[in-house]
Amino acid sequence: MAGKGGYKGSGEQGDVDKFLVSEGLETEREKEIGQHIGYRYDVNLLPDYSRLTPFLKKYIETMGWEDLNWLEDVHMGYEEGRPAVFDRNVNGWVTIPDNITLPDNQQDRDMLARELLIKFQMSPKHPMVTLNKAYRKF
Repeated sequence: MAGKGGYKGSGEQGDVDKFLVSEGLETEREKEIGQHIGYRYDVNLLPDYSRLTPFLKKYIETMGWEDLNWLEDVHMGYEEGRPAVFDRNVNGWVTIPDNITLPDNQQDRDMLARELLIKFQMSPKHPMVTLNKAYRKF
């Protein structure tokens, strides 16, 4: 995005209140999902790879990735006051089990959210498993 709108060191100042006074949706993807992709504008939102959980390290290695790829914008959120992570596949929040103690650091909470999301998506309890069984043709 360098060179457009003053982001990521482009040298242009741009309107510093852009996201306060408008939707701030520039790319087609941002317009499609109805929100701006934060880490495009604020490098502080990028994951700190020194905080990867052992599971995530192994996952990235197994997948042959050099980074978190699609998991970069997965963060720990809250649903009805309970810690949760949003699962796009089911278009809903997956609450974190009560027996899991959340770390004090947001980066660590986000890493935990990524790990739990992957584990849930690989679980036989994930709703997509039921859909797969119901609609599988082969």
